[in-house]
Amino acid sequence: MKAIILLGAPGSGKGTVAERVRDRCAYLHVSTGDMLRDAVKRGTETGRQAEGYMKRGELVPDAVINLLVDQRLDAGTPDAGYMFDGYPRTIQQADMLAASFSKRNGSIRKVFLLETPRDVLISRLTGRRTCRACGTCFHVVNIPPKRDGICDACGGALYQRPDDQEATIVNRLDVYMRQTESLIAFYEKQGLLMRINSNRQAEASAGEVVRAVQALD
Repeated sequence: MKAIILLGAPGSGKGTVAERVRDRCAYLHVSTGDMLRDAVKRGTETGRQAEGYMKRGELVPDAVINLLVDQRLDAGTPDAGYMFDGYPRTIQQADMLAASFSKRNGSIRKVFLLETPRDVLISRLTGRRTCRACGTCFHVVNIPPKRDGICDACGGALYQRPDDQEATIVNRLDVYMRQTESLIAFYEKQGLLMRINSNRQAEASAGEVVRAVQALD
């Protein structure tokens, strides 16, 4: 059993990287956010524990997240490869993840940090526009609609979600930095961290990560 970890701020391109690694390297994409939502939907014991925190907009405690991840590993096969996105977020979670793999004779192979200048992240995130009708996403610079303010897919009106407004974005980036600063140092000290320049086309960053993962195997 083996794992890689993707670290990166909102807007750094983790989604594209995760898709390419999943498709080309046969690693299972593990998103704790998706796992939480699924556990809540299915009404599992862990889901019920997490639901109250999620409804209040609070961070789900490490103990609950760790249990969810451990259950996911129990359901896997001994030779599986996992790609973690959005986890771990704390040193405690990182220690737990390492212990979970160690007891299964597995290991964390590499941690990829997608690095992007703060002003670029803000530009990427604040430029997002979403269709009110069908949810299709555009970007005022990178993926503009054919007609300003109109969805190419269904003709619905485009708008900027509250989550994509600058004040909210700045706060999200501040939270990310506070959360991950010690985690980055933790993995760097272990010699696991690989820094990836994500201030370029997403495919270029994804390609570098894919090649590094393929070299591990």
